[in-house]
Amino acid sequence: MALDDPTKLRSYNWFNGKEYYNFSRRANVRALGVSREAFHGKPVIGICNSFSEMNNCNSHLRVVADAVKRGVWSAGGFPLEFPVISLGEQFMKPTTMLFRNLMAMDVEESIRANPVDGVVLLSGCDKTTPAMLMGAASADVPALVVTGGPSLAGNYRGAIIGQGTDGRKIFDQYRLGRISPEELLEIEGCMVRSTGHCTVMGTASTMAIVAEALGMSLPGAAAIPAPDARRLAIAEASGRRAVEMVREELAPSKILTREAFENAITVDMAVGGSTNAVVHLLAIAGRTPHKLVLDDFDRISRRTPFLVDVRPSGKNMMEDFFYAGGVPAVMRELLPLLHGANLTVNGCSVAENVGAAPCHNREVIRPLGEPIFGEGGTVVLRGNLCPDGAVLKQTAASPELCEHTGPAYVFETYQQMHDTIDSMDLPLDRDTVLVMKGCGPKGAPGMPEWGHIPMPKVLLERGIADCVRISDARMSGTSFGTVVLHVSPESAILGPLALVETGDRITLSVSRRNLELHVGLEELERRRARLKPADPHYTRGYGKLFLDHVTQAHLGCDFDFLHRE
Repeated sequence: MALDDPTKLRSYNWFNGKEYYNFSRRANVRALGVSREAFHGKPVIGICNSFSEMNNCNSHLRVVADAVKRGVWSAGGFPLEFPVISLGEQFMKPTTMLFRNLMAMDVEESIRANPVDGVVLLSGCDKTTPAMLMGAASADVPALVVTGGPSLAGNYRGAIIGQGTDGRKIFDQYRLGRISPEELLEIEGCMVRSTGHCTVMGTASTMAIVAEALGMSLPGAAAIPAPDARRLAIAEASGRRAVEMVREELAPSKILTREAFENAITVDMAVGGSTNAVVHLLAIAGRTPHKLVLDDFDRISRRTPFLVDVRPSGKNMMEDFFYAGGVPAVMRELLPLLHGANLTVNGCSVAENVGAAPCHNREVIRPLGEPIFGEGGTVVLRGNLCPDGAVLKQTAASPELCEHTGPAYVFETYQQMHDTIDSMDLPLDRDTVLVMKGCGPKGAPGMPEWGHIPMPKVLLERGIADCVRISDARMSGTSFGTVVLHVSPESAILGPLALVETGDRITLSVSRRNLELHVGLEELERRRARLKPADPHYTRGYGKLFLDHVTQAHLGCDFDFLHRE
């Protein structure tokens, strides 16, 4: 498309024609204080902004938006910023996952309904990036993602601390009385030192990496720290590139291919990404003709080595990952396993983008032939306890528990777990398998990050730092331990997890990718006959829409009516 042919712009018919509304729309653009020459015949670039002061991870995105605007203006486009809902993981109850699909609909419909020829998507916190990608994939207008970047690492008395990963360990010490209330207050003030998302390999960092690996962000964009001037520089470059993408008619459908999704899974496995990436990638792919299934993740995990030493699967921080070379350095190592010819938003192939990418620290990013671990970070489990699958982050698990059989101790609800986890009377030992029900998409509702069941105080007092934990919940990507998640079908729809009773023996075998409940079929059927589904949490509004249409974890927890046929 040539700039001297503005009639081919999507926005052209909004502003040009013989109707009254063409005139009225132009007049209302002029109300912004711009001249007709500023926008007439130019590509309109929407800046889809998830800024919110209720979401500290995204609270700097107004400044990032200004940088994008500079880039759009310099490339001859006309930028228009618009808001969409923002999902702050730290504040929203019961979980931001309940609202990811709502945000994706907001993004899609805001793009579709407005006169934008291209869009720059500003995201950051966990669910905002997949929601943006889901909406953009459905709208299929030229788009690219600019994430907000990780915050600065915390520092307490000379020790680096990361939000989530170290915060949970610190809070366990507080529960045991080994850290005073005064010390906890001091840590509270220095654990999160800037805006931006978690500075470990949590879900936000993982999904920023996934966006870049998919080819939907400019090379090197994912890991730049939020306060770093280079974050604004790449935002400006993204604004310029958005105008060029409109001219090239480079829409998401040309980038989000089957090969792109396999590249993203490969990179996710190599960096030890959050288990949440599985459910989000399933949902994003579900908006395209290129559906993914859980077996795709396990197949790629088995042949992808784990290369990146970042907490919770290592000792370093996202800042260190960026300084070491970031996503391009990892993808260069992985090129033999990637689809190098796949197109990306800068108009170049994956191989062209990363073929010469340097690595500056081999302690953070290992060579392909010298991995930290021979397989990828996340594994997919099958068995009679999870016939539709479950996931586990093996790089953050205790090796001795990855092959384990033990008796179950069952929490029927999250509230029961919350109210009793510190009881010194719990009949638990190092072999116990903790099981929690009612935490899935319909049961919680929204599949909250409750899966990292806190270690019971009675075990912590004995020096036991980990045990096998199983639920139909998710967990934060900042979490760690031998934790089985996303058990599907969930207990709320009477999946097998609903039938587990305290004392039942359960076997976890990561090597065999198996999760097995040692109870006979006849006994399970007797138990099933006694159960009935719980009353729905919502009978009206968005909550009812969610319960009526959300799919199970192994299908991505998107709404069934939003899947691409």
